[in-house]
Amino acid sequence: MSSDLIALTVTAASIGLLHTLIGPDHYVPFIAMSRARGWSRIKTAWVTFLCGVGHVASSVVLGLIGIAVGIAVFKLENVESARGEIAGWLLTAFGFVYMVWGIRRAIRGKTHTHLHAHASGSSHVHEHDHEKGHLHPHDAKAKTKANITPWILFTIFVFGPCEPLIPILMYPAAKESLWGMLMVTLVFAVVTIGTMMTVVMAMTFGLSLLRFAWLERLGKYSHALAGAMLLACGLAIKFGL
Repeated sequence: MSSDLIALTVTAASIGLLHTLIGPDHYVPFIAMSRARGWSRIKTAWVTFLCGVGHVASSVVLGLIGIAVGIAVFKLENVESARGEIAGWLLTAFGFVYMVWGIRRAIRGKTHTHLHAHASGSSHVHEHDHEKGHLHPHDAKAKTKANITPWILFTIFVFGPCEPLIPILMYPAAKESLWGMLMVTLVFAVVTIGTMMTVVMAMTFGLSLLRFAWLERLGKYSHALAGAMLLACGLAIKFGL
């Protein structure tokens, strides 16, 4: 292995680690949705893993096509930039819609009282909430359907580009050898996905240990807060925050 290829491999690992850690959009969506929807640790890990694979694989495929047909690197960078715009808008839209749904759900979940007067002159008061008190058959069926949230996240991450992968790693490594390029790409992918999963699982576990009264009171707003976090991540991508 040449010294240049060794340097590229080390660079691939370093970039994979840093670009994941400094990009909250790589892990915040999974932490927020896992908390709000009550995912098990196994499900959280699988969703994070699959989205990470989709995130890296889309850029890898694009890079391989570009190298195979001789597309100039700046043209691929333009494509990656366009994909980033789409991913940013998708995450922003999903976060906003989910936040509004979460607020509506929280409001409907508030209990309130009704006074019922009877012909006999007696009356009574009872409490109920709209979330549980007005369930219909189609509501129950909807809850039994497969949750599409992981697939929405997967779609968003497939559009999300790995900006440094093609110009900084794949193209230079391809000049050394095909196997060198594959090795550098594999190192980047493993470190990126591994970092995503490590951060998500560590923070999810840490949050599960928190027992604060104010946090418990916010429980009914968990979906709204999760949506707000996704919205913030989307806006951060759009405006480079």
